[in-house]
Amino acid sequence: QVQLAESGGGLVQAGGSLRLSCVASGKIFSHNAMTWYRQAPGKQREVVAGITTGGSTDGNTMYADSVKGRFTISRDNAKNTVYLQMNSLKPEDTAVYYCNYEALGSGYDYWGQGIQVTVSS
Repeated sequence: QVQLAESGGGLVQAGGSLRLSCVASGKIFSHNAMTWYRQAPGKQREVVAGITTGGSTDGNTMYADSVKGRFTISRDNAKNTVYLQMNSLKPEDTAVYYCNYEALGSGYDYWGQGIQVTVSS
């Protein structure tokens, strides 16, 4: 089992910044992907950004087109933590943000409880 704890959300004005953190604990897999998703009211959950650890894709990142150039995902493997630095926030970034941990090759993945990000105009 892997437990995920998200932090760093809150209320910010448009143009502002926030940094989300997701700490993984429990059985940590050497080859994993940690991905941020978000879900706005009335909309489906969507991928925001992801980063892999281990294997041939170690360090690879991906971003949704809507956040490229504004958001940066990074990790601290020693702390089993992934960060999402969100700059130039827009009202349309308002959503509940979820951290997902996938143990690559195992078929298992885990979700955090979600954290609210609200961007006011």
